[in-house]
Amino acid sequence: MLQEKAGNDAGLIWNALNGTDGLSVKDLKKATKIKADKDLFLGLGWLLRENKITTSETEEGELLLILNE
Repeated sequence: MLQEKAGNDAGLIWNALNGTDGLSVKDLKKATKIKADKDLFLGLGWLLRENKITTSETEEGELLLILNE
């Protein structure tokens, strides 16, 4: 059940990142309407494992998530 939720959240995240130059975690939570941090990070882990996203850090120290092409 949790695996299915993580996959669904990964889809929401992918769709939110598609067509952007990247989003912060805060902006990604707003765009996906994923409320729980654990759900967001499970979805991010899914996409990282599949090499669908890249992470970097902004000058302010925020995590930036970027969709791989």
